[in-house]
Amino acid sequence: MNERLNLVSPALLEDPYPTYAELRRRAPVCQVDPGGFWAVARYDDAIAVLRNAEVFSSAAFQSSLKPAWLGHNPFGDSMLSMDPPAHYRLRSIVNQAFGPPALARLEPRVRALAEEIVGRLPLEQPVDWVEAVSTQIPARVMGELLGLDTSLHARFNRWSGDLASISGITPDQTARMDEIRATVREMEAYMIEVLDHRRREPADDMVTQLLGARVDGESLTDAELVSFMFLLLAAGTETTGHLLAHTALQLVQHPEVLDRVRVDPALIPRLVDEVLRYEAPARALYRVATVDTEIAGVRISQGAKVLVLVGSATRDEAQFPGADRFDIDRSGGVSNLPFGHGAHFCLGAPLARLEARLTIASLMARVRRLSLAGPVTWRRSLSMRAPLSLPLVAQA
Repeated sequence: MNERLNLVSPALLEDPYPTYAELRRRAPVCQVDPGGFWAVARYDDAIAVLRNAEVFSSAAFQSSLKPAWLGHNPFGDSMLSMDPPAHYRLRSIVNQAFGPPALARLEPRVRALAEEIVGRLPLEQPVDWVEAVSTQIPARVMGELLGLDTSLHARFNRWSGDLASISGITPDQTARMDEIRATVREMEAYMIEVLDHRRREPADDMVTQLLGARVDGESLTDAELVSFMFLLLAAGTETTGHLLAHTALQLVQHPEVLDRVRVDPALIPRLVDEVLRYEAPARALYRVATVDTEIAGVRISQGAKVLVLVGSATRDEAQFPGADRFDIDRSGGVSNLPFGHGAHFCLGAPLARLEARLTIASLMARVRRLSLAGPVTWRRSLSMRAPLSLPLVAQA
C-alpha cells in the first residue's frame, strides 16, 4: 500500500473492516494518517506490543490527548499515559472499586437503572438509541460511583464525548477546538468543586476514597485527583456506551440472535462477548517506541508513535476463524483484547460487562424487534468506534 491511509476518513469511519483486512494481508505494520502513526493490524503483533511496556510506552496517550491546540488536559495526565511502576501504584488505588464484592453491591442499582431507562424507551416510534439508552446508563452509573450529581448525566456525556473526539480533530476544525477547550475548563472546575465538597462532607463514594488514598505514604495532589476523576468518568461512560450502541445495532442486523436471546437469557454473556470482538469500542490504542525496535520485521525508530488497531486485531482470521461473521456460538474462548492487554487492561471491564448484561436483559423483557429508522452517524475519532446517533424503532 503506497499511499497512507487516513483512518478518520468518512469511508473508514463507516466501515473500516475491508481496509483492515487488506492491511493484515499486505501491510500489517505501516504508517497511517492522521499523525503518522505506525499502525499494527494483526492480533499476535498487537498482543506483543501491548504486553511489552518497556519497549512500547503508554506515553503516546499523553501526546494524543494533549495536542498543541489543546495543551492542558488532566485526562492526558492520568494513569492512562503512565508506565509501570508508577502506573501500578496508582492503579492499586481503584482496584477494589471494580472487584467482585464491589460489583455485587452495585448490581441491584445498575439493574434498577437499566430497567428504568429501558422502560422509558418509546415503542413503535423512532428514537435515537444513543441518546435514549446507551449514553444514559453508563453516565448515571459512573456518576453514582463517583458520588457526582447524576442529574448532570447529559453534561457527563458531552464531556466524555468531547474528550474521546480529540484524536479525530483536524486543523480546520477551529470551532470544535474551542468547544473542547471549554469542556476541559468546565469539567476541571466541576471536579475541583466536588473535591472541595467531599473534603468538607465525606461520603461513601470513590471521590472520598481517592481523597483518603495514599501513594508511598503521601496523599494524592489535587492535580492527580482531578486526572483520576477525568479518567474514571470519561472511560467509564464512553466504552460502555459504545458497547451498548454496538449491541443494539447487531440486534437490528441479526434479528435471529435477538429471538434466541429473548427465549434464552443465558446467552446474554455470549452476545456481549461477540459484540466486543466484532465491534470493539476501543478502535485503537496508542504507544510510543522507547528504543529502536521491530514489529513483524518492520523497523520502528525510537520515539515513533505506534497505533494498535484493536478493531483489526479482533477480526484477524488467524486468531478468529470466520472473523467477519457475527456468531454468538463462536468457540475458542473470550477475547479480552477490546479492553486492552497487559499493564493497561481496563479496570472497568467487569463493570462494562455487567451494565451491558443487565441492559440487554431489560430490553429482552420489553422488546420483540429492533429496526433502523434512519442512517447511522459515526463518531469521528481515531481511538473509538461508535455510532454518534442510532435511530431505531423498538417493537413490543
